[in-house]
Amino acid sequence: MIYGEILAGGSGTRMGNTEMPKQFLMLGDRPIIIHTIEQFLINQSFSKIVVCCPKEWVSYAEDLLEKYNIDTERVEVTAGGATRNDTIINGCKLIEEKYGLTDKDIIVTHDAVRPFVNQRILDDNIKLAKKYDAVDTVIPATDTIVYSKDGKVITEIPDRKECYQGQTPQTFNIKKLMELFDSLTKKEKEILTDGCKIFSLKGENVGLVDGEVYNIKLTTLYDLKIARAILMGKDEKW
Repeated sequence: MIYGEILAGGSGTRMGNTEMPKQFLMLGDRPIIIHTIEQFLINQSFSKIVVCCPKEWVSYAEDLLEKYNIDTERVEVTAGGATRNDTIINGCKLIEEKYGLTDKDIIVTHDAVRPFVNQRILDDNIKLAKKYDAVDTVIPATDTIVYSKDGKVITEIPDRKECYQGQTPQTFNIKKLMELFDSLTKKEKEILTDGCKIFSLKGENVGLVDGEVYNIKLTTLYDLKIARAILMGKDEKW
């Protein structure tokens, strides 16, 4: 089976003076997270969609699903974890407990604050997951990437043609992801920033799907302004 997992665990501290997590802020006529959930619901490949958010916001998220007429037969809310990867694993464990797992089950994980993901990106993730146990969505780097170990002087400037900017979705074979996560040391878990790095760290190949420049992550107030402009100018069906 194919599952979706929307990662809504962020606190939104870079969004300025707001107590509400950024995923619940309004974008047009509905919250950012509702835009994202709707993109997943359009895709009939998903049997279930799990929304992981901070424990204290679970009830609020459930109320939003009802308010915006979200199909709760396909979408359910659960509490996230202390880190991004903990949150991903929480969603996987929920699926395992409620529906069981097979060797072919995959999960398409996505940032709640990337509301402009399109169906082509979702479909490409699902297709490539048949070949690789992990799939990442990326766009080519347009700026020169500078690497510095100490933040003071340049250590290396890699070839831009070999560099990409990571986005989401990231898609995984669920059993393989849980197996690799359980094999990590405490130190390894501390340095990991996303699920694909787990596979990379363990020497597993990660397939690449082409993203889109407009598949932006809404992290700051400036990002929110850009998103509002994108929403106003959107003249094609994604």
